Parts: sequence; C-alpha cells; structure tokens
Amino acid sequence: MKTAIIYYSKHHGNTKKLLDAIAACDPEAVLIDVTESKDEDLSAFDRVGVASGVYYGGFAKQVVEYAASHLPEGKPVFFIYTHGAPTGDFLKAVRDVAKSRNCPELGEYRCRGFDTFGPFKLVGGIAKGHPTQEEIDGAVGFYNGL
Repeated sequence: MKTAIIYYSKHHGNTKKLLDAIAACDPEAVLIDVTESKDEDLSAFDRVGVASGVYYGGFAKQVVEYAASHLPEGKPVFFIYTHGAPTGDFLKAVRDVAKSRNCPELGEYRCRGFDTFGPFKLVGGIAKGHPTQEEIDGAVGFYNGL
C-alpha cells in the first residue's frame, strides 16, 4: 500500500524519530517535510499520514495548512504525534481538515515527547527521555497494523 506521511517535526525532532523508524520498516513509505515540499501530489498514494509535534495545544499550523491545501477528497488518513503535556484535544484542527475532505480516519498514534517550550525550559523541560524505544516501537506497530 503506497503511503505518504506529511509531517512537521522541529525543536527536538520527537515526531521525526517515530517516522524514521516507520520508514526503516517500510522503505516505500514517503516522508514529506511540509517545510521543504510545497507541491506533492498526494492523490497518487493509497493513504496519507499526518504527523506533527504538538505546538500551542495542537498540530503545527504548517502541517494543518499543508493538509488543507493538499489532502485529496476521500483519501484515508491517520495521525501520528508527540506531545509534552499529558492531555489535550491535540487533533481538533487537523481532524477538522480531514472531515471537511471526507477522509476516513484510520486511527491515531500518540506518545510523549521531550518539551522545553516556554516555562518548561526553566526546569529543563518535561517528558525527558521521550519518545522511548518502546514508544518508537509502538509507532511502528501502529503503522504496521493499519
């Protein structure tokens, strides 16, 4: 199954660690950094993953905007993300984009990610050591189970 994963992973590269492990187990998966690729045709893929770290309580605006302008109508989607805060409705904006395009949702994988945003920097960050190898393996297991 041809899979594209559009992503935004800056600061600590937490989400990219998950995606690199997925790409290692499925060399045909295409990782698309939304800060580098502007014109990828996602209609050629069977499914599209949307991946991001959580910034200000949601997916990075860059990946949400990319999905809004590139996600084909009716294309199955899944979500992968890392977050510092333990709880929140982090998928709202990107899920709204997928719903507006009538894209069936295949599932989501989330795990903690090292975070030094704002006041967390003063205490050396939160979720240190994340994602762990177990969490990385969990992302691969999630992907393989799609």
